[in-house]
Amino acid sequence: MTFTEVWSVVRPKTADDGDRSALARATIVVLAAALVLTFFFSLASGASDASAWRVFLETLGFTSGALEGADRIVVYGIRFPRAVLGMLIGGALAVSGAIMQGLFRNPLADPGIVGVSAGAGLGAVSFIVLQGGALAPAAAIFGIYSIPFAAFLGGLISTLVLYRISTRQGRTSVATMLLAGIALGALAGAVTGVLVFRADDRQLRDLTFWGLGSLAGATWTKNLMAAPLILPVILALPLMARGLNALALGEAAAGHLGVEVQRFKNIAILCVAAATGASVAVSGGIGFVGIVVPHLLRLLIGPDHRFLLPASALLGAILLLFADAIARQIVAPAELPIGIVTAIAGAPFFLWILLRRRGILDL
Repeated sequence: MTFTEVWSVVRPKTADDGDRSALARATIVVLAAALVLTFFFSLASGASDASAWRVFLETLGFTSGALEGADRIVVYGIRFPRAVLGMLIGGALAVSGAIMQGLFRNPLADPGIVGVSAGAGLGAVSFIVLQGGALAPAAAIFGIYSIPFAAFLGGLISTLVLYRISTRQGRTSVATMLLAGIALGALAGAVTGVLVFRADDRQLRDLTFWGLGSLAGATWTKNLMAAPLILPVILALPLMARGLNALALGEAAAGHLGVEVQRFKNIAILCVAAATGASVAVSGGIGFVGIVVPHLLRLLIGPDHRFLLPASALLGAILLLFADAIARQIVAPAELPIGIVTAIAGAPFFLWILLRRRGILDL
């Protein structure tokens, strides 16, 4: 590959290039507007009959008293922190998927599928069960951030092991990555099962939502637990785009373009572990967001990470807010675990990706 060919891929694009930069920018604007609408839709969804219009007027201060009594308590005390948490988690999972796909240079990489979420869950469950014993000193040091930090460590270890197993000489084996991810997920699930078996009744109540994932019980405290790990990753996306674009050409080419490859990979792994760990710590395992969102956007706006990463954060937040609203409506006044909704939508999409890559589907 010549320098001209490399530069044509990673240099900033212009309007005369015939690329999809204009479409990507327009898509980001549309997604930002759609996120605002979805946020208000989430505030108005649930067993309470507070309308979206009344929520909109009250929240933006156009009128006072649009929400009365119980509706005000439900919207501001329950749904508002839940919607904020949904945006944080949806953006974190989608961005983690986009970063992993760029790092492994494969669209099948996703924290939930390759065992990273299971490792983060193991870290969080370990702390919940053992915080009164062996991990009591850590609980005293980290306080409310103990569970997110434990989940971060679990996700980090899983990501490092996965990368070490599946990558050789700068090349990642897809088959090895998926099989290693399945093995890591199964091992983490087995150890988690042992810890759950040891848990007491109070701890079991804390762990009931882990299997399928849920935003139930969202509070501002949980937002404060997750935000310090998720927001720095979101803010660092513009800095990561150039490195991921260069890495798409291979590690040698990226090095020639001035990217410190090993340092960049370490930062990317830390970002995935932090965002995934914080998400799993407060919501349990919510699958398929990290594979569906980046893949859809890559088909629409192309592989340029300058646009793909922020668009993934926006669409991930929209998808999770919408899935949560459906989960609250479909069996109201009860609530369906949000992981069921994302799995129903994401599993067929994942199969479609596999079949399309094998050439079985010509789509």
